[in-house]
Amino acid sequence: MLHIITEQILENYKEYLTEEEKSIATINKYICDIRKLIDYAAGQEITKKLMLEFKEYLRVDKKYKLSSINSFLIAANRLFDYLGWYGINVKLYRIQNDAFASKKIDLSMQEYRKLVMAAWHKGKKRLAMIIQTLCSMGLRISELVFITTESVKKGEVDIYCKRKQRKALIPEGLRKLLLEYIHENGITNGIVFCTSSGKAVDRSNIWREMKALQEEAGIGKEKIFPHNLRHLFAKTFYEASKDIAKLADVLGHSSIETTRRYIMTTYEEYQRQIDGLGLV
Repeated sequence: MLHIITEQILENYKEYLTEEEKSIATINKYICDIRKLIDYAAGQEITKKLMLEFKEYLRVDKKYKLSSINSFLIAANRLFDYLGWYGINVKLYRIQNDAFASKKIDLSMQEYRKLVMAAWHKGKKRLAMIIQTLCSMGLRISELVFITTESVKKGEVDIYCKRKQRKALIPEGLRKLLLEYIHENGITNGIVFCTSSGKAVDRSNIWREMKALQEEAGIGKEKIFPHNLRHLFAKTFYEASKDIAKLADVLGHSSIETTRRYIMTTYEEYQRQIDGLGLV
């Protein structure tokens, strides 16, 4: 049997991933990554030789980061396992963890506050509230749907994400702001941040609105994305508690290693540390 990825195979695989209760975002990511391999193969049979050439093509010709290449290879390898196409999986690149966060994308507390103020100045009150909610609770953008009038009144939120459930507390300062926002906008029940039809706000719209704050806030666009707010929460929480296990629970991580990536030393802190060693 020829190892060729067809549209029917992709459809069947999507159904399988759905039954495995993978999120829509995860399924779309896998399919998008696999299509890169389909485009490269251009109808050829998928062999170990082709996969090794594909791996090299991504690194040398396309100049993808090794972490991105690993993502594409993981998607392909998992599809091969599902199909029972043995012997064509390729190894991932081994990547040493960075010692510090990139200065280019690391969002500081000062920059976060500028972002919030920029939203207020532009009359984007809902956006300002969303930014503060994401950052002060360390939420994923997909978890905003669990911020309801009922949870705000209770001061705690039950979050179900990635087949895990956790309880999150709403900081009292944020709770007061949310209660005011709910009252001013006549929201009587259900999701706080929703469209006129009652559906949760679209993540792509939030991303786009945040990017539009760049000039007003005076922050590099590469730093302005929703998940960066979750990283800032993680670093701030850890600086206050020094308890990585507790932080993992708060963020809803199954692995401490995942949490560790969230609390990498900032560029400035790392520079101060090595400058202070007195070895020169």
